[in-house]
Amino acid sequence: MTDPTTDNAGRTGEAGDARASLEALRAEIAKAVVGQDPAVTGLVVALLCRGHVLLEGVPGVAKTLLVRTLAAALELDTKRVQFTPDLMPSDVTGSLVYDTRTAEFSFQPGPVFTNLLLADEINRTPPKTQSSLLEAMEERQVTVDGTPRPLPEPFLVAATQNPVEYEGTYPLPEAQLDRFLVKLTVPLPSRQDEIDVLTRHTSGFNPRDLRAAGVRPVAGAADLEAARAAVATTTVSPEITAYVVDICRATRESPSLTLGVSPRGATALLATSRAWAWLTGRDYVIPDDVKALALPTLRHRVQLRPEAEMEGVTADSVINAILAHVPVPR
Repeated sequence: MTDPTTDNAGRTGEAGDARASLEALRAEIAKAVVGQDPAVTGLVVALLCRGHVLLEGVPGVAKTLLVRTLAAALELDTKRVQFTPDLMPSDVTGSLVYDTRTAEFSFQPGPVFTNLLLADEINRTPPKTQSSLLEAMEERQVTVDGTPRPLPEPFLVAATQNPVEYEGTYPLPEAQLDRFLVKLTVPLPSRQDEIDVLTRHTSGFNPRDLRAAGVRPVAGAADLEAARAAVATTTVSPEITAYVVDICRATRESPSLTLGVSPRGATALLATSRAWAWLTGRDYVIPDDVKALALPTLRHRVQLRPEAEMEGVTADSVINAILAHVPVPR
C-alpha cells in the first residue's frame, strides 16, 4: 500500500521539476528571440491551460521564430501553414486519397495533425478555411467524410496576424476569436534589443537553423502533463471567483463596448490566472494574478463602439479602466 505522505511528496517533487523545466524555456528561447518575455509567458500559460494563442504584431518582429523556438525547446512536433486566399479546408485538415493499388480511399492527414500548429497570417484566408480550424481548436479532432479523427496531445494553435494590413484580409469573426485563450501583442523591440538582434546577425546567427543557435529541448510532454496536473490543484477562493465574474460583467455594461466578455471568457480568465499563479510559485490565486492576465485573456473578446474607436479608445484602455474601478477582494 502506498504511503500518502510519500505519494504527495512525489507529486510535489514532480510539479517542482516541471516548473523548473518550464522556467528554463525563457533562457532557451532567448538564444534565438530577443526581448519577448511576455509573449513567451503567454504561450506557456496557453500550453498549461490547453488553450490557443493569437499573436498580433507588425511583420518582422519574430512571431514565427518565437513559435518555432518554443517547439524546439519543448521537443514538440510542429508544422507551419501559410494561410493564403486560395487555401482550402482540406489543405489544413487532410483529405481522402484514392489508392489505385488497393482500390480504396485512405486518409492523408493534413498539417493540423501536430502538437504545435503555426497558422501564419490566419486572417488572409477566407472564412470557410478559417472555420476548418474551429472543430480542431474546440474539440481537438477533425471530421473528414463523417469520421472524427482525434488530434495529438498536446495540441496548440498559434495563429499570427498583422494589425496594419487590411487589404485582402478577412477579419476573424467573434466566434472564432473567442476560441483563442489569449491574444498576445508582439511589439517592436526596444533600441537596445534591436541592437542585440543586429549584433547576433553580424555574428552569424541564422534564424532558420535553431540548433546552430544552441537551442536544445529543456522540457517535454511529460513535464507539461505534470505541470497541468499541478495547475489543476491550484486553489481559487470564492472571493477571487467573484472578482473574475465582476470584471467580466463590467465589460458588458461599459458604454464604450458593444460586446462584452461572455461566460466562456470568464472561465478563460480564471484558468489563465491559475496557471500564472502556479508558474510564479504559489498554489493559490491572488488578485494580482487576475490583473496580470486580464489584458491578454480579454482584449479579443470585447468589441468597441465605432464612436469610441474614433475617439482613440482601445480594448486595452477599457479593460484597464475596469480593473481600476472593480473592487479588489482583501
